[in-house]
Amino acid sequence: MTKGLSTSTATGNANVHSTNKQDLIRQLWLTADCVCFDVDSTVCVEEAIDELAKFQQVGALVEAITRNAMGGNMSFRTALQARLNLIQPTCPRLEQFLVNHPSQLTDGIAELIDLLHERNIPVYLITGGFHYIVDPVAKQLNIPLKNVFANRLLFNDDGTYAGFDEDEMTSDSGGKGRAVEYLKNQYGYQRLIMIGDGATDMEADADGFIGFGGNIVREKVRDAAPWFVNSFYTLIDELRNNTIANVAYHQRLTTRKYSTEIKAK
Repeated sequence: MTKGLSTSTATGNANVHSTNKQDLIRQLWLTADCVCFDVDSTVCVEEAIDELAKFQQVGALVEAITRNAMGGNMSFRTALQARLNLIQPTCPRLEQFLVNHPSQLTDGIAELIDLLHERNIPVYLITGGFHYIVDPVAKQLNIPLKNVFANRLLFNDDGTYAGFDEDEMTSDSGGKGRAVEYLKNQYGYQRLIMIGDGATDMEADADGFIGFGGNIVREKVRDAAPWFVNSFYTLIDELRNNTIANVAYHQRLTTRKYSTEIKAK
């Protein structure tokens, strides 16, 4: 009987802690001074490098390298190099790819970014993808190209693939964290929010992280994110319908109901 009570109490404590963390990130969302988005499977529906690989008829081989990298068997840069060596993205083929497979925006992302812009909140795209593919997305969303952190492909004079710029922050493991650190140091952001579907987004050391599962749900992110949403309209509604005071009041009610819990810092 005691064991049952202990288990129930532990479960209740975990639920309260999770609720408090979500309240805190919701409050941070309402006061954000900078919002950063991942691109593949977040701003856009698909993973661009996978679609490009299929277009170049090396989809299965590239997927195998991706799985190997996700298993921790190689660095992001090594995996990126191996995949691009297989894909061999020439200028003409990239141009044809963009014509045949224009990036598909996730439902609600255009409205959300418009709302953030209306509130004069800077928006950035931080991705391990490529400027060649991501920059048109940024233009479509009215995001300045200087606010895009992505990898830059290099080409020979005849348009054949020559490599990628290894000086780009996102060209190696931990790149998103370096981009976030740069933004905070450069502009003094204190309430920077990162939104994305992947573990690298969650580990980018932003002031707050919101997990996104509108295109694919990654269990690690869903389980560990302080706030996980499946639609950008959830974030739009939060901005339009709530105030900082409302979130703080809700948090006080939660704390009062579970008076034995330690308040989240």
